[in-house]
Amino acid sequence: MEGRDGMRAADADRQAVAERLRVAVDEGRLDLHEYDERLQRTYASRTYGELDALVTDLPAPAAPAASELATRSDAVPAPSDAVPARPEGARSSSLTARWLAEVWLPYLRVIAIVVTVWAVTSALSTDLLYFWPAWVAGPWGGVLLVRTVAGLVGGEPQRQAEQRERRRERRRAKRARKRELAAAEGNTRDPEQALPAAEEDRRISGGELPAAGEERQGPVSAA
Repeated sequence: MEGRDGMRAADADRQAVAERLRVAVDEGRLDLHEYDERLQRTYASRTYGELDALVTDLPAPAAPAASELATRSDAVPAPSDAVPARPEGARSSSLTARWLAEVWLPYLRVIAIVVTVWAVTSALSTDLLYFWPAWVAGPWGGVLLVRTVAGLVGGEPQRQAEQRERRRERRRAKRARKRELAAAEGNTRDPEQALPAAEEDRRISGGELPAAGEERQGPVSAA
């Protein structure tokens, strides 16, 4: 690929396409299956050409987008000042720190508990017992160390962040779709609920009395 289509896309560009897809499913242009499929392809896309292919059959946004995808020119895209973006290095560091916390915090909590148990039992026995927590900390820590190195080399923090974003977008789309369905059902039921009341008003205004067993709507004057 040549020109703009072959250029590498940034996280901000993938996020802009994900937002366009979310708007499209809110407007009924895409169903949830299509939205989920395109959203996964969005976060897996590497170039502008791959991202453009996901929105070619969707109308352009009414307002200028914060991404270069709002225009399809072959010129080198200029950075947008509409939305202040977080520096790429800071964002990457934040994702890495969050992933490391998810990996290591359970280990640290458990080791703190077993070491506390060992310390308490040693204090109660007035003797320094064998440090058995090492059999928990050593093997488990080795496994986590291997996982940490492999994850950092393979870009696991970024993949987990993209998966969380996909799940968040799917939940937003489902909630929006449910609200639309609930609103549509409410609009459909309102005329049906109004019919009995309208019929009753018509009967009373015509001089008809309620039939036996029906609730009277007001006092009936004596003849």
